[in-house]
Amino acid sequence: MGSLSLFTIIIIGANALISYKGFNDYSFFERYKFNVGGIKRGEQFRMFSSGFLHADTQHLLFNMLTLYFFADRVIHFVGEVNFLIVYVGSLILGSLLSLYFHKNEHQYSAVGASGAVTGILYAAILLDPRMELYLFFIPLPIPAYIFGIVYLLYSIYGMKKRVGNIGHDAHFGGAVGGYVITLILMPSLFETELLMVCLLAIPIVVLFIMHKLGKI
Repeated sequence: MGSLSLFTIIIIGANALISYKGFNDYSFFERYKFNVGGIKRGEQFRMFSSGFLHADTQHLLFNMLTLYFFADRVIHFVGEVNFLIVYVGSLILGSLLSLYFHKNEHQYSAVGASGAVTGILYAAILLDPRMELYLFFIPLPIPAYIFGIVYLLYSIYGMKKRVGNIGHDAHFGGAVGGYVITLILMPSLFETELLMVCLLAIPIVVLFIMHKLGKI
């Protein structure tokens, strides 16, 4: 891995500073977290600001480590400005999907960069689907595209069953953002990686069908 991009450093720094502000300032945290009631009152900024707040240090470290490992791979293929577009677009789409699925739950709240980071992860997988990922609980490398598909299928399960205190819809929306924006930026992938483009679209199609059938 080469030197870390300035864009990545700025994003990690912003997440750390804003999150630590939120750790120590309850009113600040409440003001800028994702909250359906607040958004419906016209505070749409929460859909962006919540992506820089975290519940605790562990939550922050997990998201920033994931970003650290995959940001440079995305930047290598699309450049720094487009990387930023993928990051912000994934953050917003993750918030939009959360708002859509929780629009009638005025007390629903969430924080974290997970949507944006998942978008970067899915963009990296789409750009380099044959890279191998190592997970601490599995001793063998996993092809990135398999991980991406399984991860989003699990996110659908998590959305349906409301597994844990996790914003599965934000993760899914972020991944869709990473997928769609990367294809817009790199349409050549339809020629060079058509099979992978189709395979990685499977969870998105599954969610669409399940939603249409009223299963989620």
